[in-house]
Amino acid sequence: MGKKRISAGLLMYRIVNDQPEVFLAHPGGPYFFKKDDGNWSIPKGEPDENEELIMTAIREFREETGILPAGEYIPIGSITQKGGKEVHCWAFASDLPRDYVHECNYFEEEWPPNSGEYVEFPEIDKVSFFSIQEAKKKIKAAQIPLIDRLIDYLNSEKIN
Repeated sequence: MGKKRISAGLLMYRIVNDQPEVFLAHPGGPYFFKKDDGNWSIPKGEPDENEELIMTAIREFREETGILPAGEYIPIGSITQKGGKEVHCWAFASDLPRDYVHECNYFEEEWPPNSGEYVEFPEIDKVSFFSIQEAKKKIKAAQIPLIDRLIDYLNSEKIN
C-alpha cells in the first residue's frame, strides 16, 4: 500500500449583505472544460517534503489564484475525497483585490490523448465567489462539509 495522498488548501470567504460567500476554483484542462456543477474545489495541492500543511495551503492558494492570502487562518479540519486523498483545510476572510486578474500555474497534457501533441493548460481556468447555496452545487460533494464547518464557525462567532 502506497503513502496516503494528502493535500492542503484554503477556503476564502467574505460577507456580503450579512451573507457569507465562498471562493472556489474550477480545474483547468481538457477534461473539465465542459464540467461545472460538482467539479469546483477549494484551491489546494500536495505538500512538498517536510512542508507544514498550512504553508502548503498558502503556497497552493497563491499558485492557483495569483493572490497571496493573509489573515487569520481558521482550521476547519479535513475530509477524504472519493479517490482517497485527504484534504486539510483552513478558512480565512478576505476579498479579491479591486483590479484582480486571475493568474495561475500551467501544466502540460497530451491532447488529444495518444496524439503525441502536448498542450499547456492553466491549472485553474476560473475562480469565483458563490453564495453558500450555489457553492454547494458547484463544489465536489466530498468538500461540502468544509463549507458546513465554515458556516458553523461563523454562526458560533455571532453568538459569542
